[in-house]
Amino acid sequence: MALSSWEKIIDPPQKGRAEKPRLTGLTMVIDKGLPIDQTRDWLALAAPYVDLVKLTFGTSALYPKTVLAAKIQLLREKGIGLFPGGTLLEIAVLQGKAIPFLDHACELGFDFLEISDGTIVMSPAVRRGLLREAKKRGFRVLTEVGKKKPGTKLSSQELRAQLVFDLEEGADFVIIEGRESGKSAGIYDESGETDPEVLESLLACTSWERIIWEAPLKKQQLFFIKRLGPNVNLGNIPPGEVLALEALRRGLRSDTLLPE
Repeated sequence: MALSSWEKIIDPPQKGRAEKPRLTGLTMVIDKGLPIDQTRDWLALAAPYVDLVKLTFGTSALYPKTVLAAKIQLLREKGIGLFPGGTLLEIAVLQGKAIPFLDHACELGFDFLEISDGTIVMSPAVRRGLLREAKKRGFRVLTEVGKKKPGTKLSSQELRAQLVFDLEEGADFVIIEGRESGKSAGIYDESGETDPEVLESLLACTSWERIIWEAPLKKQQLFFIKRLGPNVNLGNIPPGEVLALEALRRGLRSDTLLPE
């Protein structure tokens, strides 16, 4: 995409950034309840740089029906995939309502679905069944690997096994848990630093293009861009940080302006 305000004056220093519609370089935004008018204004600026929006936690259950319908339509019109947070499906599983949940999500107009067990215990059979039922309904499926509760981080071997399982069962992408904080989850320690050994272990078992790394902190985004390039898939990006991330991807910040 041309830099419309600076077209023919400034070229992005870093080349190769994929443009929409794209299969890599996805930016997934975490939406904790952005009002519809603010969403419209935000999209006027950020839509070209956003690929997925997650109505996180169980927040979509708190929307009035008309507001949720309007938000879904607005995002879909901009070519942005939309899904309810995995926690909401976990609640449905606990209550024995997973199939009605899938049907209702489809009726509402969500085109992506997240399957996770960040809080509950989910057997491989249940996870496999949810994946297959979601695919039957035409969803593109994101699974999430990792636990949310501090002190319950999965080992490198457990993360790797779940990643491979989900991809073999048909997940379009696998999200590596990073939480909203970017700390004490997935491949991050309590200060948000990345464990390079765990990272390399995951990269050794699948193509990086199939993984979305939750990376809400700038230092994490910078790490992945330097390690995997401008088209790494990154998630849990706050709405107000989308342009800042895109600037990192394109070399429009000092951190990525010059090659190392």
